[in-house]
Amino acid sequence: MIRFRAIISVLLSAVPLTAAQHVLKATPQTVVIGNYSADAKPVLRVKSGDTVEIETVSGNPDNLRRLGVPEAEIPEALKSILRDVKDRGPGGHILTGPVYVEGAEPGDTLEVHIEKIVLTAPYAYNQFRMTAGFLPEDFAHSNLKLIPLDRKKMLGQFAPGIQVPLRPFFGSMGIAPPADAGKFNSAPPWLHAGNMDNKELVEGSTLYIPVWAKGGLFEVGDGHAGQGNGEVDITAMETMLTGTFRFVVRKNLHLKWPRAETPTHYISMGMDEELVIATKQAVREMIDFLVAEKGLSRDDAYVLCSIAADFNITQLVDTKKGVHGMIPKSIFVKK
Repeated sequence: MIRFRAIISVLLSAVPLTAAQHVLKATPQTVVIGNYSADAKPVLRVKSGDTVEIETVSGNPDNLRRLGVPEAEIPEALKSILRDVKDRGPGGHILTGPVYVEGAEPGDTLEVHIEKIVLTAPYAYNQFRMTAGFLPEDFAHSNLKLIPLDRKKMLGQFAPGIQVPLRPFFGSMGIAPPADAGKFNSAPPWLHAGNMDNKELVEGSTLYIPVWAKGGLFEVGDGHAGQGNGEVDITAMETMLTGTFRFVVRKNLHLKWPRAETPTHYISMGMDEELVIATKQAVREMIDFLVAEKGLSRDDAYVLCSIAADFNITQLVDTKKGVHGMIPKSIFVKK
């Protein structure tokens, strides 16, 4: 009985009885452009268990005007951020944050519950440039395309006779990398998560990120209305999103790389300049998960990866290639 009470006491201490709710708008004072850094100054402090509604913006107002977007539909926040924020780079993403989560220390894991994602613009856009994308040798020019969004039917009007289902998610969700990484470019994903461009991380999913700096320092942006695996021309259906996130500090979970789960799958991740290395990392991470969380031997975990898991190319265009492994929760039958 004493041991049982001790366990209950530990569980209760990890979950605040009165979690707070916060709202974080995108303004020149609450965003970072182009980097994740352990030296970034927090714009909001929350406790483990708290929920934050976070507004994000993206795009270039001049490009949106060129596409015919009415001035009233270009967020004032986007205009003011690009006009007033001078400290930028080395990447180009507009990231809202950082959010400091009290109690998060290096060696912990920050558990990020993606509770809600709202499309806040009636349009998305896609842009490729002659120097970027997976096939620059085939497309030696730039292109900009507007995709009207039907937010009631959740469809993107790509062209007459072509409608793309919307599955909004944030291309970039991450925390500060190790301090010696300095201002880490927002383009490539890494062990801090960041620009993963993983289309599985929709509303209802959970992201697990190893903590490298005190407070974690969570930033989010790069809103997508939808995307194909690979993101081959370097952008998705880029748009404005507002997300609601619940943050939990995990002292009992120690990870080397980010992981995730959806209501139906567990997800491992691999990120490297070489696709083969990224894939091996994703497989090894899945094996480690199955051994630690499902009690399998390494041999059985390797076998299960081969017969039940899918290893997909997340994206091919952010310097570091991304691969994610997905194994269905349904195969784990309760005894």
